[in-house]
Amino acid sequence: FLRARKMAVGKNKRLTKGKKGGKKKVVDPFARKDWYDIKAPSVFSQRSVGRTLITKTTGTKIASEGLKGRVFEFSLADLNKDEDQAFRKMKLRVEDVQGRACLTNFHGMDFTTDKVRSLVRKWQTLIEAHVDVKTTDSYVLRLFAIAF
Repeated sequence: FLRARKMAVGKNKRLTKGKKGGKKKVVDPFARKDWYDIKAPSVFSQRSVGRTLITKTTGTKIASEGLKGRVFEFSLADLNKDEDQAFRKMKLRVEDVQGRACLTNFHGMDFTTDKVRSLVRKWQTLIEAHVDVKTTDSYVLRLFAIAF
């Protein structure tokens, strides 16, 4: 009743060849990136406020187009060299790219969370309001007010 078992002939051909596809070359992702300087609007005393990374231009993907529309957040203390205004956060949006400089425009202002928490007290009436305002030079501003 004993039967001899035979292995199937012709199987396991890839044992000596290694894995299918081989290994990919490891490329440093930062080798394909460029640094651009962020320039704040002239109303602030500090014009050069930081640097940002973007993948280099390849084919139809242009680096300067990828930068336009980016929003950066800075402390007003850093922009005006005044530590008393550290609780105000300014948002600057890239409007144009000239060479390696990203020219920004005002995009918004906010308070830090710790400043808002220190202003709001328990057991006080809190009134919040917002309104959209269009200026004479056709800018639209959304203003938020908080009262207690």
